[in-house]
Amino acid sequence: MERLVEAARKEGALTVIALPRDWVNYGEIIDTFSEEYGIKVHQLEPDASSAREVAAAAQLKPDVFDLSMDVAAAKTALFAPYRVQGWQDIPDRLKDHRGFWYAGYGGYMSIGYDPSKVTAPASFSDLLKPRHSVSLPGDPREVSAAFNGVMAASLRGGEARAERGVEFFHRLKSAGNLAATPKAASVLVDWDYHNVERAAADKLWKVTIPGDAVLGAYYVQAINRQAPHPAAARLWQEFLFSDKGQNLFLKGYARPARMEALQMRGTLDRELAAKLPATSGSPVILSIPEIDRARAYLQREWAKKVR
Repeated sequence: MERLVEAARKEGALTVIALPRDWVNYGEIIDTFSEEYGIKVHQLEPDASSAREVAAAAQLKPDVFDLSMDVAAAKTALFAPYRVQGWQDIPDRLKDHRGFWYAGYGGYMSIGYDPSKVTAPASFSDLLKPRHSVSLPGDPREVSAAFNGVMAASLRGGEARAERGVEFFHRLKSAGNLAATPKAASVLVDWDYHNVERAAADKLWKVTIPGDAVLGAYYVQAINRQAPHPAAARLWQEFLFSDKGQNLFLKGYARPARMEALQMRGTLDRELAAKLPATSGSPVILSIPEIDRARAYLQREWAKKVR
């Protein structure tokens, strides 16, 4: 680490892409890293999608990527393998065994709601009840959070099927319960880190995760094989996966990939962890083939049955 820090400080800069400062506390994460190591962080296209990140890599030359798992798995040729010191703490299903990418943080799909307008939903089926106005955070054919909302609603016995998810939202629309936009909704199906952030700003907003339908997903980190600042890129990864970095994600209401290990060692910030919505179910993590099949189905059927 001493040699890595020295080399990174000599480079003096790090270029990141697709990291909005208000996304899972990335603003504080970037500032803390920069102050701690004296490295200037250049931020490119903060609102870029994962697909845009990899498409722009050759032109923009970011040092590191923050990607959805399916995009990362399809683009390993762009990445340099590297295993952070906390490698063993990252669950096997959340990392490439060769070290090309590994999950940094994630969340569980949740139901955010206004209790003055609806009663607390115990399951997705409760959203079919009268007077519910439900929304997704975008078009599920284009927005990852909306896609996962459809898949969460499809869970039965730990299995997600896109057909069931599309049929559920078709039923919502037929019942008049599907809102045109999130602003018009009293219920929002979204990642828990987004819904909890809304609840922190609006004390009337509540968040729940149905125990029978817990869907999790993680964003992964990777180093550009052609990184202009290779030492700084590796130091950035070490920082993100350190106890401090993981707790900073937690401060942004995301679930750090090393959360279980931090909890076991007593280094997890318990006060921050207590702010996350509780769940009694074990999260289902979709595999890459499952994601690909589901996305293909939504591309074919969503417009016919829902929009």
